[in-house]
Amino acid sequence: MNAKLKCILCVEDEPEMIDLMRLILGRRGFEVKGATGGVEGLKMIREEAPDLVLLDLMMPDMDGWEVYQQMKADEKTRNIPVIVVTAKAQSIDRVLGLHIAKVDDYIAKPFSPTDLMNSVEKVLKSKA
Repeated sequence: MNAKLKCILCVEDEPEMIDLMRLILGRRGFEVKGATGGVEGLKMIREEAPDLVLLDLMMPDMDGWEVYQQMKADEKTRNIPVIVVTAKAQSIDRVLGLHIAKVDDYIAKPFSPTDLMNSVEKVLKSKA
């Protein structure tokens, strides 16, 4: 693996979910940072330029689609891959996310640690 740890930013309004992702991904050698909402997440994305963003859709201050649209509209952040991690798991939501919005992957909550790792590794490999 690279000398520099891959930095993953988890934008999620539930601190327990950030802790869970940090635990799963930290064991695999990723640096995981957390932002507890869309506004804070967008600010951190612009400041830190993470290698990957794990993005919840349903957050009280700014929803995930708004964060995603602002990321894609900004030249500095538009190429950062995004995996949507959400409880909105109906197939129409997946289709919207993957084919219309063009997110890099879509994980439904609850997810297994294996699902999360496979998705993160697949997306990072495809962007390498």
